[in-house]
Amino acid sequence: MAAPSFDPHAPFDPLVDLDGLWTPELADRYLPIPGMPPAKYECLDGKLIMSPYEGSANIYAADELYIRMRAPARQLGGNAYTTLNLEMPQFSSLRWTQPDFAVLREPARGRVWIPAQAFLLVGECVSRSTRRNDYVDKPAEYAKAGIPYFMRVEIKYEQERASVELLRLEDGTYRDHAKALSGQTFETDLPFPLSFDPIELLEL
Repeated sequence: MAAPSFDPHAPFDPLVDLDGLWTPELADRYLPIPGMPPAKYECLDGKLIMSPYEGSANIYAADELYIRMRAPARQLGGNAYTTLNLEMPQFSSLRWTQPDFAVLREPARGRVWIPAQAFLLVGECVSRSTRRNDYVDKPAEYAKAGIPYFMRVEIKYEQERASVELLRLEDGTYRDHAKALSGQTFETDLPFPLSFDPIELLEL
């Protein structure tokens, strides 16, 4: 079978022409894609992964956690954030994620691309479309990157239920450190003190 012909006059389409080649430098140049709906952009081995923004329940939960983490994170010399671009250059320059919330060891101070070693904690709010990523794939990636803490939040708004899990990196694997369901108290002293009922993450 003959190789497909290349048309030098075809319009440039970054989603097609850069498939498998995406880097932070190309993302700075071409993202967001003009005319496309707003989306979350992540990259695995040069392949761009686009997903819709989180629903309002997850956005509210991430914002509430950011508010609770900001002061204790600053006391440690860092800061808390909602979505950041997390680079994982130990794998390749073609891989990054956008956790739903995070704590850095030091303030970002305007940086767009943050290396994994700068993160103290990353967190994901589980949604139906990202469930496998949030329970399996992303924790494995973050553990390989050496990020000390991973937090997972699951909101079931219609049922007025919420759960929070904090996992701590031990010997290259995340282990349960603290967790709670709505009606219980989530409490931890590490990486900084936090105490709240997960139901507070729901906008009721």
